[in-house]
Order: sequence, then C-alpha cells, then structure tokens
Amino acid sequence: MIFCTVGTTDFDPLVQTLDELAPQLHEPVVFQIGEGQYEPQHGRWFRFAPSIASYLQDASLIVSHGGFGTLIEVLALGKPLVSVPNPDRYDRHQEEILRHFAAEGYLVACFQLDQLASAIHKAQNTQLRPYQAPETTMHEEIRAFLQQIAARK
Repeated sequence: MIFCTVGTTDFDPLVQTLDELAPQLHEPVVFQIGEGQYEPQHGRWFRFAPSIASYLQDASLIVSHGGFGTLIEVLALGKPLVSVPNPDRYDRHQEEILRHFAAEGYLVACFQLDQLASAIHKAQNTQLRPYQAPETTMHEEIRAFLQQIAARK
C-alpha cells in the first residue's frame, strides 16, 4: 500500500496528482487529506486520525508534504519516502529541508508535481540511505542553564 499524507492543513494538488496516478501504481493508495477539498476517487481516504502510525507502518512507500515532523517520523521507520514541498507554506522552508535530506540520500524530493510519477518510481527502485537522528545535547544545555539561574538566587 502507498500512503499519502498532507498533515494538518491541505495540499489538494498533491492529493489530486497522486489520485490520478493511482490506477497505474499496481498497489492500493490510502490518502490522509487533512482540510483539503479534493476527495480522491482511486483510493480510500480520510481527513484525520488519532494516529497515522499504523498507516505508515503498513505502507510500502509514503508520499507526503514536506513537513519536518512527518519527514522525521517516516525516516525513523526506514520507509521509502517521496516528499513534496507545499508551496502554500508562508516561507517555503519545506523546500530547503527537502533539498538537504534529498542531497543526503534519505528521501526522494519532488519539486514539480508533473514529476511525481518518476519520483515514485525512483523511490521504489533506489536504496535510500537509512536515517539516524543526530545526537542531541539540548537536555544538558537546559540543565546547565537552569543550574546557572538557581545559583544566582
């Protein structure tokens, strides 16, 4: 199963493009369409769910918007990912994020919806690099900061 997710907003152009491709993909497509107006004709769909974890787990491929939270969740599962930046986001930050992750070989970025079919084919036929979250020291920095504040009192 191919799972498409657009997150909490809408991304009708992505949903519609994948819906048009769905009959040619040789496996079912399930769509999470958020606040979108377009209702897919070639696959099951829903707006929201308490969790999409089971859909992500069951999918052979995920097609998503470029939201950072979704990217990290999918990459942590080791699933092939095609990600498309939503041009409606105010600062177009998704493009920068996707360029970085694609350059590192973690996902296939698709910047033009007329290239979605080839991006899906590439993701299905390319060994993508496994993602490992970078080590973080944020908790240590917060602890040190709080200790500094406590020492001033």
